[in-house]
Formats: sequence, structure tokens, C-alpha cells
Amino acid sequence: MGEKIFPQYLQTVVLGVCFVFSLCSDVEAFDFSDWDALVKKYVAPKTIDGVLINAVDYTSLKKDALFSGLVSRLKSYPLERLETKESKLAFWVNVYNILAAKMITDHYPIESIKDAGSFFKSVWKQPAGRVGGKERTLNDIEHEILRKMNEPRIHVAIVCASVSCPDLRLEAYTVEKLNDQLDDQMEKFLQSREKGMKLDEKKNRVYLSSIFKWFEGDFESRGGVLKYIGQYIAAEDNKNLSDSKIKVHYLDYNWKINGH
Repeated sequence: MGEKIFPQYLQTVVLGVCFVFSLCSDVEAFDFSDWDALVKKYVAPKTIDGVLINAVDYTSLKKDALFSGLVSRLKSYPLERLETKESKLAFWVNVYNILAAKMITDHYPIESIKDAGSFFKSVWKQPAGRVGGKERTLNDIEHEILRKMNEPRIHVAIVCASVSCPDLRLEAYTVEKLNDQLDDQMEKFLQSREKGMKLDEKKNRVYLSSIFKWFEGDFESRGGVLKYIGQYIAAEDNKNLSDSKIKVHYLDYNWKINGH
């Protein structure tokens, strides 16, 4: 009889441990399903100044209670629950995009996100929203948190609400899919000749987004910008980038808001 009871007891203990671990994994991640629903509802392809982008309907987003509720939930989220690098990356990339959108809706209508700043303090250093019990700026999130995590692909994932920024992804970033999502973002950004990358083979020139100039140092540990982006483009294009004589130029940056 004792032999029968012990396996049942052991099974109960194992199930209990699994349940506890399940709870721990569930509480670690912030639920961005509302953001996922919002971008699917209010973001759609549109051409602005000759550039095809994922444009945001800021007028409708501003009125949606789901958006204000999402922003409110971020205020007191316990950041200690973010234990892994992936969970921190996914969280802060989503938060940056949410607060950049909030910056537009808070000051709407404006023509550029820069208009939300002032002569004395740029928009990047203006309070953008409260997260984890602390007031945050876009500058804090980008430079003090995300860039310090040594992941250059963040530069094609965070969206500063402008036409020349990488496109706002039509889904929230998640821990489970993060690596694939970041790779896909880089590939798609580089495919845009208007704001990502444009090759001029005859003149042996490549025109890149100014993002790659501003944050060139973030790619140094990966062999530099050209070597790094080479893995995300067609083999023939990568061959051109590998030419030691190629000249790098940068595309003009359009700061007009990425929507209406």
C-alpha cells in the first residue's frame, strides 16, 4: 500500500512545482496584448512624401480607452520581474514605441515629434510617461537602458514616430519571437530604398539611413555597419558592400510624423 501512495504523493509534488514555475514565468512578462491589438487596428500602409510606411491613425488612437489603460498599467509594473535579457529587450522596445506614440497623442495635432519639445529641452528629454514607478524620457529608454544591452537591432525596432524611422511593427514584441522579429525588422528596413538602404552600383555608392551614422559605434563589435547589415540583404548586394572602394552616403531624414 505504501508503494502505491508514494508515487501519487511524488506526482502531486511535481505538479505543484510545475505550477509554481508556471506562475513565475507568467508574472515575469508584462502583457502587451493591448498594444498588439492597437497596432493591428490603427496602423496601416500609407505613402507620405513618397515613402511607403506603416502609418498610425493618431486621432483614433488618442481616443481609445485601451491605449490610455495600457499606459496606466505601465506606471506601477514591477520591473524586477524582468529577469532575462530577452524579457527586458522586448519590454523596453514595446515601451519606447508606446511612449513615442503617446508623445504624439499628448500634443496632437503636430507635424513632427520634435514639436513636442521646447527651445530649452528637446522632445527626447521631455517626460514621456511613468514606467515601473519612475518618470521616463525617450532618451532614458533608448540610451540608458536599450543601448547598454548591446543589441544593435534595437535601432530598427524602436520607432520615433517619424516617416524616416523604421516601420512600426504590426504586432507587439514578445520574448518567444524576439530574435526572429528583430531579424525581420532589419531585413524590411534595409529593403526600403527611401529610408533604409539604396545601392548605386555604377557610382559604387551605398546610401544608408542616418540611423547607421548616428549609432555607428553600436555596430563596431559586430564588425562595423556594412559587415553587419550584409547578412540581412541579398548576396549580390552584400558583395557590393564588401568592396573596399565603396563610398557610404546617408539618406535625408524626414521627421514628419508617421501618420495622421
